[in-house]
Amino acid sequence: MLIDTHAHIYVDAFDDDREDVVRRAFDAGVEDIVMPAIGVASIRQAMDLSEWYDGLHAMAALHPSEVKEASDADLEAVREWCEDPRIVAVGESGLDYYWDRSFDEKQKEYFRWHIRLAIEADLPLIIHNREATDDVLRILEEEKENTSQPDRLRGILHCFVDPPEVAEKAWDLGFWVGLGGILTFSNSDVDDYAADIPLEQIVVETDSPYLAPEPHRGERNEPAYVRHVAQRLAEVKEQSLDHIARVTSANARQIYGI
Repeated sequence: MLIDTHAHIYVDAFDDDREDVVRRAFDAGVEDIVMPAIGVASIRQAMDLSEWYDGLHAMAALHPSEVKEASDADLEAVREWCEDPRIVAVGESGLDYYWDRSFDEKQKEYFRWHIRLAIEADLPLIIHNREATDDVLRILEEEKENTSQPDRLRGILHCFVDPPEVAEKAWDLGFWVGLGGILTFSNSDVDDYAADIPLEQIVVETDSPYLAPEPHRGERNEPAYVRHVAQRLAEVKEQSLDHIARVTSANARQIYGI
């Protein structure tokens, strides 16, 4: 059985066939789907889905792209949601330097806030990182040094595309790496990187509806396709798909407590 550790199946891209999407995932051997939040409204959407379908789980956080217009009230709403025992992680938060560099300092401030919330709530932190690896690692290191509960800092670097030495630094900070559809792309180096990252440090994901793996590249992604990610990882690691599924699912259960 597989676990899709990162899928936004509450978004409107799935409004016409969401039930079929969930069914196809379960039919493909996906036992659990974990849904990161984008903003406050999406937390409620994910929570509602987690109540409607067994095996679906919700997170709470503000995506870095939402930070520019976010307020203290939004942060307080996220904090309140994290008091709900059904929330399995703080996520996704982080830094995105790809689209808009006009609010970098606010991104960093909100990222630190989410790190501290995850430590306070004793929840894993799921990190969005786009072209900001150095700052993500530096801020994690600083926050770990400054907390009285460093063992609580843990989670996943979602959509991981960096070299193995970054994965090792993340592991030292308490973070697994999430590999998704980019692992299957012929023009990507992620498969070469993954070969040198220990399987015990890896989880698999789709990031649905984005970044569909081969052979569905360019289409809407969905959790059933995490099987293609796991199959490519099995080829890279020269292991059976069953072994990949067993280890990555055990990693995900350890992280999320599911």
